[in-house]
Amino acid sequence: MTPQLDSGRISPEASLKLWQEYKRTGSRRLRDRLVLTLAPLVKFVAYRKLRELPAHCEVEDLISCGLEAMIRAVDRYDPAKGATLEQFAWTRINGAILDELRRSDWAPRSLRRWERDISGARDHFATLYGRRPSGAELADALGITAAELDTHQQEIAVAEVGSLNAVIASEDGTVAERISGIASQDPETDPEHCTLRSDAQFRMQQAFDRLPARDRQVAVLYYLNDLTLPEIGEVLGVSASRVCQIHGELRPRLRKLLEGDRELLASAA
Repeated sequence: MTPQLDSGRISPEASLKLWQEYKRTGSRRLRDRLVLTLAPLVKFVAYRKLRELPAHCEVEDLISCGLEAMIRAVDRYDPAKGATLEQFAWTRINGAILDELRRSDWAPRSLRRWERDISGARDHFATLYGRRPSGAELADALGITAAELDTHQQEIAVAEVGSLNAVIASEDGTVAERISGIASQDPETDPEHCTLRSDAQFRMQQAFDRLPARDRQVAVLYYLNDLTLPEIGEVLGVSASRVCQIHGELRPRLRKLLEGDRELLASAA
């Protein structure tokens, strides 16, 4: 909810008197009191700007830079220039927040003007005719061609920045984070790929189980236990050359057993 200025805030005369006393004495207590008095103004301007412009940073960031500008305004205020302390602070806070919004926005100001113009023309048309305008009607209201309107809208869409963790509502009324609606490119999260891989692993296990027992032993000792061929020969009580022969026959035998599953294995790769 956008905060409202407190209608019970102190008068410009009281603010000026307090400021004059602060300048005369240099009291930090009086300065802090001035800062607290003007603090609601910062939130008011920050939320007002978020309502008028696209929010490209957190409102806390705007409030932070607004507070800094307000504190500097207290020290730089000059009543001889005719503005009240509140008016001077408002100007400095407003400028600081606008600068922060522009710094955090990579889109040029001309594009933001087009965004406001398009939104205003769309709202005006809807007010007059009770419906949203078509692309041609919106372009006509703006005095540009449909192609130019499409170009501006594409540029605006590319310039928009938002959090993937922002909560959005779907058409059925449920809510979820925006990231949950983005298709993942990770095959590990693809149900079809996971099913194919599971089927391929099952067929591979079946084929492995059909190998001779000595072949399975060599495969386990070599690929899982990381033994060398001579070490496997010592475990099995055979020569290293015999182990090498068994190992050399492993892949051809597996390929033959999996001859009918080549397409499945390729899909799961």
